Amino acid sequence: MNRALPWAIFAALALVPLLSALGVIPGGYLPLLLGRVMVFALAAMSLDFILGIGGLVSFGHAAPLAIGAYAVAILDANNVQDALVVIPVAVLAAGLFALATGAVALRTRGVNFIMITLAFAQMVYFAAGSLADYGGDDGYTLYSRTTLAGWKVFDGRAFYLTALITLFLAWLFLRMLAASRFGRTLAGIRQNRPRMAAMGFNAYAVELAALVIAAMIAAIAGVLLANEAEFVSPAYAGWARSGDLMVMVILGGVGSLHGAILGALLVVLAQEALGGLTSHWPLVFGPALVLAVLFLRHGIAGIGARRG
Repeated sequence: MNRALPWAIFAALALVPLLSALGVIPGGYLPLLLGRVMVFALAAMSLDFILGIGGLVSFGHAAPLAIGAYAVAILDANNVQDALVVIPVAVLAAGLFALATGAVALRTRGVNFIMITLAFAQMVYFAAGSLADYGGDDGYTLYSRTTLAGWKVFDGRAFYLTALITLFLAWLFLRMLAASRFGRTLAGIRQNRPRMAAMGFNAYAVELAALVIAAMIAAIAGVLLANEAEFVSPAYAGWARSGDLMVMVILGGVGSLHGAILGALLVVLAQEALGGLTSHWPLVFGPALVLAVLFLRHGIAGIGARRG
């Protein structure tokens, strides 16, 4: 059942445009909302890889998300909207950021690692707020969405399909990576770092590579987020956004990858539903999160695993 669950999730997401076209479900709002879910699911899934497989509790994962979004904004301001340029720039910038910051953060463990990743994310937050040419604290509104060789793949219904394909490919890639020698080594380092080091594995290099890979995928999510909202803000790098991603991973099920999709779905839909009822929706969502953590120790995906 647990093996079939991710395929069922993607099948359900793929059916949404068809059901919308047939008038079975609302045609405008639901695909738009699910498109946003898939964007955050992509970012959460990249965090789930380093957290669930590698045991790296990064509380600054919103930083590469924001870097990807600001790559879109900065290039847009310079009249560059082609995805063949935007995505490589975003991925490269986020990868270099993760390489530099990860090289420092990985020299610490435990709470110190968490606080250093948070500090680096706050540096990105304040740096983004200081970019006066790109809106500063007020944010930046895109002149035009990103295109792919002239094709408007980030507009309207095309955006939903673009987000779905990107999420599916990222899930396949991370799933294969987790099952590869690299993934098994990363998991082994999480379980027993001294033993893996004694066997000749360079734990520092493996963990650093994992951080860079996760940051690059989060940057792609940032590109999607900037196009989905047509707006970029320093808040994308804030600690609250990193917290949202962490909540999505924990609720969905740490280490399951597809659990991040379920967690993103639950968090985004809950925020949308509760936000429509009251402006104090965190007061309702907070206790519900505590109960979920207490009674769903392995997240939503863990329910399928136990039943299987």
